[in-house]
Amino acid sequence: MGSINGGVDTLRQVEAKYPALLFKQQLTAYVEKIYGMIRDNLKKEISPLLGLCIQAPRTSRASLVKGARSVSNASAQQALIAHWQGIVKSLGNFLNTLKSNHVPPFLVRKVFTQIFSFINVQLFNSLLLRRECCSFSNGEYVKAGLAELEHWCYKATDEYAGSAWDELKHIRQAIGFLVIHQKPKKTLDEISHDLCPVLSIQQLYRISTMYWDDKYGTHSVSTDVISNMRVLMTEDSNNAVSNSFLLDDDSSIPFSVDDLSKSMEQIDIADIEPPPLIRENSGFSFLLPQCD
Repeated sequence: MGSINGGVDTLRQVEAKYPALLFKQQLTAYVEKIYGMIRDNLKKEISPLLGLCIQAPRTSRASLVKGARSVSNASAQQALIAHWQGIVKSLGNFLNTLKSNHVPPFLVRKVFTQIFSFINVQLFNSLLLRRECCSFSNGEYVKAGLAELEHWCYKATDEYAGSAWDELKHIRQAIGFLVIHQKPKKTLDEISHDLCPVLSIQQLYRISTMYWDDKYGTHSVSTDVISNMRVLMTEDSNNAVSNSFLLDDDSSIPFSVDDLSKSMEQIDIADIEPPPLIRENSGFSFLLPQCD
């Protein structure tokens, strides 16, 4: 031990602030990296299905449009919804994995909020880029699929799904426009404020001009509404407002470590079975139950 009066061998008190700050910074980087990985892995898993969910399979759609009956109609309906059910299955498996690994509900909600935002962007952008997707019957197909996602959010409960369903507002409103009847009677005010309040004029114009009815032969909005949309888009252009009608995906980290720490529940580590990688690594022996 060092002498009481000081000297070379004197023990000096170490200021814990800086090592603790460094550890917090490293932990922050680790949590953000892991969060991004698990979010992006789920995006990659559901992306192939999303491309199939924005447009009904041609054979199944044809069966429904022609009013096929009984067995054939039921088969067509099942084929239409299968892709959506695949997404729901992936969401459910992912949620079960997060729960079993004691991921805080706060973080689970953040993941699903961004995943549903991703679904919204992918479906909405695909709809606006492909005229074949803007048909009446295709709107019915996507509407049925969105109902599957809404039901999943209900089953997952607010504790884990949070506001995920609200992230689909662009595609929900766009589909609502496709399937609504008597479009020629709707005024621009009704469309932009009541039916599709979150959609920009550019987006509304795009959907209105690409819409076609392959089921009943109805028409899109009136020529007056289209003309008014053009006027508003010209004004927006003069005011340097972006003319892009596409949405951007948000891949930011939507939380801070402080937010996460405040949401953590007290867990007795002795009640948690460590994974094999930790049990077999001597460096993590302090996490294992200690014998008296």
